[in-house]
Amino acid sequence: MNLSVNTNGGVPLYEQIYNQIKRQILEGKLKEGEMLPTIRSLAKDLRISVITTSRAYGDLERDGFIHTVVGKGSFVAPRNAELFREETLKKAEEKFTEGIELYRIGGMSDEEILESVNILLRG
Repeated sequence: MNLSVNTNGGVPLYEQIYNQIKRQILEGKLKEGEMLPTIRSLAKDLRISVITTSRAYGDLERDGFIHTVVGKGSFVAPRNAELFREETLKKAEEKFTEGIELYRIGGMSDEEILESVNILLRG
């Protein structure tokens, strides 16, 4: 697992870790059942607090991306089809919103935007 954190950015460190692990799970780079580094080893590798990595893992577990077995470690949770679908829809809506903003900057009307989307859907 490849993670990095930016201590100078405006995004909290635990959130950076959360987002990177979540993305790797959703993209299939981390597979169901795969063991994650321990909280302590990840903190050491990233040179950050154990509390920070613990917060990221706790949030990932809360949201169903990982599960922790006491004494054994944290593992990628089985893929929840509904959770995966919801995350995919959220990402698509963000991209569509960006695209619509660009169309509007270009001066296109709603009808022109819909026509363009229909053309894209037809391939």
